[in-house]
Amino acid sequence: MNELEQHIKRINSKLQQLLKNYQLLQKDNQRQSDLIKELQEAKANDRGQITALQEKITILKAAAGKMNDADKKHLKKNISSYIREIDKCIGILSE
Repeated sequence: MNELEQHIKRINSKLQQLLKNYQLLQKDNQRQSDLIKELQEAKANDRGQITALQEKITILKAAAGKMNDADKKHLKKNISSYIREIDKCIGILSE
């Protein structure tokens, strides 16, 4: 019986250690998930800043008169898009 009790104690001890490891891994997993969310938000903010800066570069090129044909097409496309958006807003407001 003594041998059986020792075997049960060993199994219980190992189960306790596994439970502790599992809890540590869960905490680590949560920290990693939080970090991933934080980095994704930072990435989205950075993309927004990049887009804004690219638009500013285009505007500065247009103001300086140093645009090539591709840049001119892109600027015209953006302006047309803005005009359509403004027209939609005016249409909604006039209803």
